[in-house]
Amino acid sequence: GLSTQPIWRKLWDDVMKTRPPNSENITCWRKKFLETFFSNVLHGVLDVASDWRLNDQHFSPLLHSSPHVSQLTLCNMLQGAVELTAERNQKVLENLAVSLQILKFQHLLSSDQSIRRSLVLLLHRLIHHGSVSQVSMYSWPVPDTVLLVLILSMSAGFWRSGNALTYHSSPCGLCREEDKAQSQASAQPQAERGQCNKREWSDGVDQKGSPRVPREADGELNRCRADVCLNPVFSRPRSPLQNQACEESSSKVPCDHTSVQGGSSPHCISDQLSCHPVLRKTRRRVKSVVGRKRRCLRRSRGPYADPEDLYDFVFTVAREDNLGLLNKNSTTEGENAENWTGSSPESPCTGHTGCKKREGPVGIFSLKAAHRFRSVSTLELFSIPFTGETCRTLSNLLSSWVSLENLVLSYNGLGANIFCILSGLRALSRHPNCHLRVVRVSDVFSHMPCMELVRCILSAFPQLHTLSVSFDLKNQLEGNRPEGNPGCSEAEIPESCLEQLEIRFPREPLHTAFLLPVLKASKSLQQLSLDSATLPCSQELGFLLEALKECTPNLKKLSFHDMNLAEHQKEVLLLLQDPILQEITFSFCRLFESSTTEFLSEIINTVKRNPSLKSLKLPGNRLGNHRLVALADIFSKDSSSSLCQLDVSSNCIKPDGLLEFTKKLEGHIQQRGGQIQFTHLRLFQNWLDQDAETAQEALRRLKAVCSVVNDSWDSSQAFADYISVM
Repeated sequence: GLSTQPIWRKLWDDVMKTRPPNSENITCWRKKFLETFFSNVLHGVLDVASDWRLNDQHFSPLLHSSPHVSQLTLCNMLQGAVELTAERNQKVLENLAVSLQILKFQHLLSSDQSIRRSLVLLLHRLIHHGSVSQVSMYSWPVPDTVLLVLILSMSAGFWRSGNALTYHSSPCGLCREEDKAQSQASAQPQAERGQCNKREWSDGVDQKGSPRVPREADGELNRCRADVCLNPVFSRPRSPLQNQACEESSSKVPCDHTSVQGGSSPHCISDQLSCHPVLRKTRRRVKSVVGRKRRCLRRSRGPYADPEDLYDFVFTVAREDNLGLLNKNSTTEGENAENWTGSSPESPCTGHTGCKKREGPVGIFSLKAAHRFRSVSTLELFSIPFTGETCRTLSNLLSSWVSLENLVLSYNGLGANIFCILSGLRALSRHPNCHLRVVRVSDVFSHMPCMELVRCILSAFPQLHTLSVSFDLKNQLEGNRPEGNPGCSEAEIPESCLEQLEIRFPREPLHTAFLLPVLKASKSLQQLSLDSATLPCSQELGFLLEALKECTPNLKKLSFHDMNLAEHQKEVLLLLQDPILQEITFSFCRLFESSTTEFLSEIINTVKRNPSLKSLKLPGNRLGNHRLVALADIFSKDSSSSLCQLDVSSNCIKPDGLLEFTKKLEGHIQQRGGQIQFTHLRLFQNWLDQDAETAQEALRRLKAVCSVVNDSWDSSQAFADYISVM
């Protein structure tokens, strides 16, 4: 029953010899130590030989700590991937396949073929045959296109067909076991049904009674298996020969189409092809037209597939598979790649200035030459510039990434390529097994109005729970800025499951009329955040409050950031007395820029009479000492407030003002007999460094009342920085 936390904390000091970041938020020092220990040893930051307790030839630091690692970051030249895929660390990799949940890539550099091969082995083991559910990439100013496509494709569960993945010159053991189990499972029902009579088999059996199937035909059959029986969700229109073959086979032997949701590759009972000469010939003839070149390449490469080819593979295969579709002018399944502005359904990324047209259409990522393995459910891409090519790749992957639940695209320089991403998302939304619930898109420049983008995404994904759209600035070419997609602004939004909506406007005017259709469709909305919007007229905020009251009966949290509300005191008071809202944020909204003392008193009295409000956040509103002291009256004896959290960060508060607030708060608590619900006070970036002794006394007394969160902020340096950028 004794806690070992102090021991692990001391081990951190002895071994790491650094101060852990955010130490106040660490809940388990054992996990924190072992996870950081593993990472430091892997990347050579920690020298094991320097500590006598670790310098033991019978002790493997990586093996010992690997079962406790839930997230891992690979950096620079991917040295960690090379180390983990070495023969001596096979057991370490097996442990990580069970424990690792989050895999991060940061500050990556270009790498050679051998390093990429190690990365392929690592991703295959940790994602396709492991437990990794999240892949995040950070800060890659000049991304290596081949490496980026490799990580994205394998995260989506794709890899080319055949035993291309190997461990030490032999096929992946786990893949072999799955193929063996599949073969046994499919062979047993085939034998029981006895679909093929003796005469049909007689021409293909030798004197010993064994079927005479050439090795080449056997390999061809294995390649066909993944193609014939793909999950219908991912299938594409077939040629007449393919349709005939499928109809004949389905009329005789049922095929078990296995759906893949982040699991293993799709399989079915396709061995009937080998026992039916007509079907076998038909199938091979079709494959020879579509995939002859790819088969020859695969045969000549041996057990290893060259990752250099993956970039061309994504587009070349898709282009080959779509040429026949264009000739047929078929839109049966091709509609899932239909462009949002009505261009060719076979090409989700053509028809926009940001999606340059290629020699052949780049359709949905082809599954005809790739196995589908387990895929991750969360993809995060931060500060990685995307070209038109990589946007098309990501769009193709997204179009069938049904296991994806969370998508974050942050500062990727999408520009007009946002339409390409939207095309892939719309194709994904048409899959009945789509699991996408969270979408976050942020960038420096906006290529289309924020509300238009919100309507585009929400009209395609009414099942979203969280949607965040954030832009810093308007398009650089303001005069030539496109109006976006007219179809999006006119698209009808079905009733949605949206619970959280965040919009950061690039100083765009907030028109309630544009937001109203979104609010009407989002009856389940619980959190709304509006950032950096301008109010076109004095009545606009009032219109917004009326719309919120009418359309969002379940709204619990409302946030305004960097919006000038100095002239909207009436609306501010109406929000504070709302009986439904539990958390209200006015962040850098200039509340007291031109207000009188009466306005502050009205705020205090309104909060005192509202028992439903639990959290009030007022950072960056120039409260100063005297207004902070006045806020203590919210907790007076005659108050019915249930306020638990108060945020007064960045409000020019000095140590003497904080001490006076503390004394007044202690007096109110004493009058109420110690009965108070106030639990959290945030004090970031205030001027508490001007009198350290007074500040320490105020903080010491406050911490006896509630939890206080502050920082060691240098106000003089911050002021100098402010002056330097003026």
